Amino acid sequence: MYVVPPPQRSDPGTGSGDLRVYQAWKGSNKFFLNGRFIFGPDARSMFLTIFLIVAPVAVFCVFVARKLIDDFADHLGITIMVVPVVFTIYVLVLLLLTSGRDPGIIPRNAHPPEPEAFEGSADAGTGQTPQLRLPRFKEVEVNGHYLKVKYCDTCMLYRPPRCSHCSICNNCVERFDHHCPWVGQCIGLRNYRFFFMFVFSTTLLCIYVFAFCWVYIRRIKDSEETTIWKAMIKTPASMVLIIYTFVTMWFVGGLSAFHLYLISTNQTTYENFRYRYDRRANPYNKGLFDNFKEIFCNTIPQSKNKFRAMVPVEPALPARSGVGGFMSPSMGKAVEDIEMGRKTVWDMGSAGIDDSQFNNRSTIKDGELGELSPEIRTTVDDVGDHAGLHPRRSSWGRKSGSWEMSPEVLALAARVGESNRAVGGSSSGLTTANSHS
Repeated sequence: MYVVPPPQRSDPGTGSGDLRVYQAWKGSNKFFLNGRFIFGPDARSMFLTIFLIVAPVAVFCVFVARKLIDDFADHLGITIMVVPVVFTIYVLVLLLLTSGRDPGIIPRNAHPPEPEAFEGSADAGTGQTPQLRLPRFKEVEVNGHYLKVKYCDTCMLYRPPRCSHCSICNNCVERFDHHCPWVGQCIGLRNYRFFFMFVFSTTLLCIYVFAFCWVYIRRIKDSEETTIWKAMIKTPASMVLIIYTFVTMWFVGGLSAFHLYLISTNQTTYENFRYRYDRRANPYNKGLFDNFKEIFCNTIPQSKNKFRAMVPVEPALPARSGVGGFMSPSMGKAVEDIEMGRKTVWDMGSAGIDDSQFNNRSTIKDGELGELSPEIRTTVDDVGDHAGLHPRRSSWGRKSGSWEMSPEVLALAARVGESNRAVGGSSSGLTTANSHS
């Protein structure tokens, strides 16, 4: 059967065609300026990141750079304050380009892809359509290497190579690297360049502040002819900045060095920690020069999502007369989605539904119908009337016969905890009823 996607969100009194894509978005992203900026669900962490960048630069300009202006001739001292201010603005722009744009989200399918093969064998003469099951993995060729791509139950598509589903943003992202909590966004195909430039530029800014704080301490030492320790005590702001930038340089500097290694070998953080290409050939490695060229010189592809476009009205699913149909790779068993950390499909075994209820026609006794909810009983009665199956009254005043049930009704009955039992003695009951009448 089809895995029905969750309903789209809509405003009261507004049709689905009146919504824009960002208003009906099924991921966990947050949108600003009417869909012009897309952030992750943890976008608030950006404010902490901005504070950790702006605050030390402000302290540096007030307590260090301002006092060094007069120590340099030909108005060169003013550049000591201008450079960190301009550099900070540049870093914040890179942060916005990293966090506020589509990282390479692949649009979800409204319906699962067409199955390519039959599962099981169809019994001739039964008139039943065999069930179709998509394979969990598919093999694709990349630069002469065969790789397996996985089917995503959430997005209902086969993920392209180097694509992964982010459990935080709830989206499949092309060339997924990781989800960065400091920028509140996934790092992928369309923002990896800006992410690296942001981290590397932050490292340079830390080095700049660290170096000129030592210059200021040395100036105090030389002017007052004192020891280095006494000079450090006279400028506590410089000491705080030296400690802060030293610790930060180890973090952002180490991260910059790690990503330089990843770029040089054409890997992502996800691939490096999961696949370990040093144990096998990396199909994406094009050589040192071409690897850097791919990241910094290639044109960034256009987003596959038009967040401000209108959402088209999806046609209703056609009614199915047979019991066969599509089954997702996870249908029929409880599959734990490793990346999402939750079960994505029903556990048919625990619900009391076995394969025979979907492959064979089953019936429900009238006594059992009385125990069902009014909604299910109404559905059963409607199905029986529609099919022309009217039970007869026997001489004991009980109804005999059976209603032929569709798989959908059986599944609905099982969900309220009822155990559907097939009536094996329908034909014998009819014979007894005829003999008494």
